[in-house]
Amino acid sequence: GLSEELLNVLAKIRGLRVASRTSAFFFKGKDVDIPTVAQKLNVATVLEGSVRKSGKRVRITAQLIQVATYSHLWSETYDRELDDIFAVQDDIAQSVVKELRAALLGEGIGATADAQAKADVQAAATGRATDPEAHRLYLQGRYFIERMTGEDVARGSAYFREAIAIDPDFALAHAGLSRACSLQAGQGWDSVAGGYEKARAAAQRALALAPDLPEGYVCLGAVLEAHDWDWKAANAAYERAFALAPGNVDVLRAVAGIRRLYDADAALELLRRAAALDPLSTSTLRQLGMRCLHSGRVDEAWKSLNTALDLNPKAGLVHCMLAATRLTQGFPAEALALAEREVIGDFRLLRVSLAEHALGHTDAADKALTQLIDEYGGVAAYQIALAYALRGDADNAFGWLERAYDQRDPGMTNLVCDRFLATLRDDPRWPPLMRKMGFA
Repeated sequence: GLSEELLNVLAKIRGLRVASRTSAFFFKGKDVDIPTVAQKLNVATVLEGSVRKSGKRVRITAQLIQVATYSHLWSETYDRELDDIFAVQDDIAQSVVKELRAALLGEGIGATADAQAKADVQAAATGRATDPEAHRLYLQGRYFIERMTGEDVARGSAYFREAIAIDPDFALAHAGLSRACSLQAGQGWDSVAGGYEKARAAAQRALALAPDLPEGYVCLGAVLEAHDWDWKAANAAYERAFALAPGNVDVLRAVAGIRRLYDADAALELLRRAAALDPLSTSTLRQLGMRCLHSGRVDEAWKSLNTALDLNPKAGLVHCMLAATRLTQGFPAEALALAEREVIGDFRLLRVSLAEHALGHTDAADKALTQLIDEYGGVAAYQIALAYALRGDADNAFGWLERAYDQRDPGMTNLVCDRFLATLRDDPRWPPLMRKMGFA
């Protein structure tokens, strides 16, 4: 909890670039030396510490290490009573923030610095739990939804619900539940309408509990974008999150998602910034790889997606995007081998069909496409449209795009920037579809 709070506080201090929680926690419990940590996270200084507990007493040490010289910029030991663990966390966090400002930014100490540190810690504590067990369950939920498989997202959702049952006013847990519900609806693991309405309700609850919670605005924006197709409202929600937490990786990824619709280069730069802050996050690297691929930066896509795969070989959507990259590079046999390892069924069948088609295996390609239609026609119309577009069948592609529109398939948000629909853009049916989506 102390590590989490310090990260939240430090990430909000302008002038500091702080590696995100996902990447920093990658080293938790591992026997890794400080220079290696610094190199992997691309940081010049490392804050490390330890906690020892005896009865109701706790001793916390913290030290700031300059990696280049392997010297201590600052160190301190704190002895506290554990009557209120969150009060202890706030106390320590305020001390660390004040000392870090002095050591790294050259700011002074005194009453003004004390007041600023206290305000920073209070802002960072927005939306947190009041119960340590609820917080632990929330972290478990975060871990599982990052894996991006149907089973894991369902498991993460269950952890968020457990956290809320213990601590009903835990705003971050409501935001986590919203994100899980959006993922389930978007991937066809729940009904589109029902899943997104659950996501909306959870996001609104999070914001009612904590009106300045960046994660709440990100989750609300996801519903407005992926389900409501209300681009203006979604953009406003994301920009509000960005104003509150410009160093938050989830916020950067969300803002990049909406900006891809009107400024592809800006979206890509935001994702590169997110990857710099979160270099060991499968989700961040996967999103960066996908955006690189759609921007025609195929080699960068390949590198980013392979790194994501190294970090989590079982993550969803990575193998299928690697397969798409290999197809783009002209290696259909390698693309097929990658596609067959994708864990999300509709994306696996889509890429298998396209790889078989590229190899000239007509029967195998048709079989995979037929299976995709039979098993996922009600939830994956957009993917089916992609298959037909890449096979050069514009009539069926537009037919399935119309079905995707009727189903409110979240894939339709990609119409503007999906390079795999390029063959359709000169068709007279394209402009009316864009206008209907509000992209004209």
